[in-house]
Amino acid sequence: MAAMTRELDLLQGTLDVLVLRALSWGPMHGYAVARFIRQGSTGTFKVLDGALYTSLHRMEERDWVESEWGISETKKRAKFYRLTAAGRRALRAETDSWNDYVAAVGRVMTAAPELAREST
Repeated sequence: MAAMTRELDLLQGTLDVLVLRALSWGPMHGYAVARFIRQGSTGTFKVLDGALYTSLHRMEERDWVESEWGISETKKRAKFYRLTAAGRRALRAETDSWNDYVAAVGRVMTAAPELAREST
């Protein structure tokens, strides 16, 4: 159960950027976005519907995505989301921030013990 909690905590902090990345490939309905994230993470992330649609609606309010109704590959009516120009800018900025974050965590995780003694 603890691993599941860590998974959710990580996902809550990064869901918007993962959704933006999925949509960078073209318009998708919600299920396809969730599938992209699950498959792209080799099953590590399973996006809950409530979290996904909250994220998509938040990004619509920010004008990062637009939506329109269409027909899915299974011939069902579905809402398709696509990135706007503002969404593409947000994806670039979020990707840069994420890469900086990952690099900083990596530096701390590989830091030598001498660094801890230098500050005392």
